[in-house]
Amino acid sequence: MTADAVATRRRARSFGSFTRTRVERILQIAIAFGCIALGSQAFFAALGVAEEGARWHIPLTAATFASLLAAIVAALAGRAVRVFTGLFPVVYVAVLVLWPFAAGGSHPEPTGPSPWIFYLINVATVVTILAYPLWLQIVATVLIPLLYGFVRLLQTGFGQDFLIYVILDVSFALILGGILVALGWVFRAVADDVDAARARAVESYAAAAATDATEQERVSVAALMHDSVLAALLAISRATSAREQALAVAMAREALTRLANAERDAEIGSDAPIPMEAFADAVENAGLEFGVAPPTRRHIAEDAGTIPESVARALVLAATQAIANSIQHADGHGLHLEVDVSRASPRVTVLIADTGPGFDADAVPDDRLGIRASINARVAAVGGRTRIQSGSDGTRVVLEWDMQPGGEQA
Repeated sequence: MTADAVATRRRARSFGSFTRTRVERILQIAIAFGCIALGSQAFFAALGVAEEGARWHIPLTAATFASLLAAIVAALAGRAVRVFTGLFPVVYVAVLVLWPFAAGGSHPEPTGPSPWIFYLINVATVVTILAYPLWLQIVATVLIPLLYGFVRLLQTGFGQDFLIYVILDVSFALILGGILVALGWVFRAVADDVDAARARAVESYAAAAATDATEQERVSVAALMHDSVLAALLAISRATSAREQALAVAMAREALTRLANAERDAEIGSDAPIPMEAFADAVENAGLEFGVAPPTRRHIAEDAGTIPESVARALVLAATQAIANSIQHADGHGLHLEVDVSRASPRVTVLIADTGPGFDADAVPDDRLGIRASINARVAAVGGRTRIQSGSDGTRVVLEWDMQPGGEQA
């Protein structure tokens, strides 16, 4: 998959809540301004003639309007919205519970102004849209107005003169609260649908881009087979002199290296020398790609010299494939590595061994390229050799590459 396709998939995931996030912010601001309007009306009503006793009035109004102010500020700022908007309904319900005790000695007129707590009924229900799940929003929208009606009738001794007015107040609060909760649910549902449609569209585009990248890769591999491998075969068939044969062998190695590295989209690498210790580190870390760190023994002479980058890459990738085969077919039982670099030989040897059940190399189907292409061909492409021994006591994969006396490629 190309980098563009990967980036497109990441953008698709980030777009998952694009509209929903903005709708949430709009709801917060709209509800905050609604609370300011109704809260101001309740505040000025509280400054007038109070039905509750003097010792109750200040504590109740202070607790109510302080929590309301905190909810409004949080909604406008977009910080700790659920905490403070969820706190106000709790405070308001507590005030309603205490209201019969606070206003027990008052004698309101049926046609007189409503108490200041009436103007906050729908404030307490609408802020639940920002704090509670839908089912709890519905419960609060129904129970808070009913609780206000019960408290109001309890305060007035369930007088018949107040009944019709209380029913009207409760009905109005239920209808308005239900509309507000329904609108919040509709806006969020529409936003979720838009986000889902956008995510599906971007994912579809990413899938199309990935498919196109795969087809392009197949075309590239086909061109590689045609241009590199076929050219090498033609050169070999026409080679008559020693110079032509050496050139044909070099062309074949180059083609095999490119073909072996095509499946990993890896660069062939240059012939720049790298230290043997760095090469051994790369071999030791080869299993990290699969989440394993097999024990590794090193035998590297102090004067081991260097190894060309292209050779080191080929050996490391072949060792990685051998580790992958061991994990896949032997569950990595007894998996261990050895890196042996000696100037006495002079030779670089990499051993990948396990104690799994083993396999029959001759019985491997021709279409399984894990050993043929990813190990044998890759090592042969840089002039190395591969030996594979497998039996009931385990499997040993030995990768060898000969050095010249100066540590250069043979």
